[in-house]
Amino acid sequence: MASALQNATASLQSKTPPSARLPTNFTSPKPLNLSFSATFPSLNLSTTATATNRRRGGSALGTKMSATAAGSYASALADVAKSNNTLDATASDIEKIERLFSNPAANDFFTNPTIDLEKKRQVIDEFAKSSALQPLTANFINILIDSKRVDLVKDIVVEFEKVYNKLTDTQLAVVSSVVALESQHLAQIAKQVQKLTGAKNVRIKTVIDPSLVAGFTVRYGSSGSKLIDMSVKKQLEEITAQLDLSDIELAA
Repeated sequence: MASALQNATASLQSKTPPSARLPTNFTSPKPLNLSFSATFPSLNLSTTATATNRRRGGSALGTKMSATAAGSYASALADVAKSNNTLDATASDIEKIERLFSNPAANDFFTNPTIDLEKKRQVIDEFAKSSALQPLTANFINILIDSKRVDLVKDIVVEFEKVYNKLTDTQLAVVSSVVALESQHLAQIAKQVQKLTGAKNVRIKTVIDPSLVAGFTVRYGSSGSKLIDMSVKKQLEEITAQLDLSDIELAA
């Protein structure tokens, strides 16, 4: 890798998990010759409107417009993936992208407007190779970089998940636990969620949450509106409420 790229991404690689780090001996391949409109014909966003939205900052209108833009990008990606019969593979790619951008150093690198766009594209090309991303997905992220909309990646991940779940009749269940659960336990949870929802498929997403003390929680339904709480934290809160310890003074 060129020394300039090493300098630009040194901080990023040092804080990125080994599975997501960029190979040091990789030479960037020739960029894909795919135009924005040709690859994602269903997407029609006004660059003027989105630029205005960024200037408006945290206003309610700006937030709504960002959500609309993220939904449009996600739908466009899902449309192309479905037409190519690669919807499941694209969903897997999106999970990898989500893990990359959940790294604060990576997110700061890609959203920093002072970093050259070509350096960002090089990092994505290398990440695509090391993580076995499809060319479609890598090109999609590069389009976001070129359009200066990479700040929407996290929102696009959420919206793509919704579109994917709807297209495949899949129920997302987020399982939080103190330690990673065994695969057979996750399979049992998936079966239970399937019974409760009647969904054709159930996709499990795991989260490590030390605050639960022990046990686990399962969120599912529209925007995670339903909760199964089997955590020790929940039990302790119930015991505390029953004992009403608020009026008890501890001896000094």
